[in-house]
Amino acid sequence: MQAVIEKLNENLKIVYRQALDADKKLDELQQQGHGKFKALFTEDAGFTFEAKRFKPYVLDVAADVEGLSKTEEIDEQKLALVVKKLQSLLQLLATFK
Repeated sequence: MQAVIEKLNENLKIVYRQALDADKKLDELQQQGHGKFKALFTEDAGFTFEAKRFKPYVLDVAADVEGLSKTEEIDEQKLALVVKKLQSLLQLLATFK
């Protein structure tokens, strides 16, 4: 279980750095009059909120990982949701570069 949490945390560090860079680009685009959208992800991505920047989504996944790390046994449904959210972030960040 600890290995799974460590791997999730490693991926979160990567996603966090990429998210900060992407958020800067989004800020620049918005200042130029672009980037008129409601949220980065649709409801089916697993997030329970909408945001126009990546950082809130990364923090949401980080909170989920922290919650998983505090349990004795991994809840497979929660783990699957965390992985889905992390994949969504990685995919969108990859297309954003």
